[in-house]
Amino acid sequence: MASLAWLLIPLFAAIGAAIWGSWAARDRTQGDISELAGYARFREAMDRADGAGQREKAHSGSDAV
Repeated sequence: MASLAWLLIPLFAAIGAAIWGSWAARDRTQGDISELAGYARFREAMDRADGAGQREKAHSGSDAV
């Protein structure tokens, strides 16, 4: 009976590896497309904010007060 228990450990490990492998190999292209679109919107918003900030004088941390 003890030998049967030791044979079940690799069986459960193989089943777990098959489940993890199928999950890791799933198709995730749909998520990438929406994330890239969100990143493009973020970059556009930062470019607009950066353009507005250039009108004011830039201050560096080394300016004496």
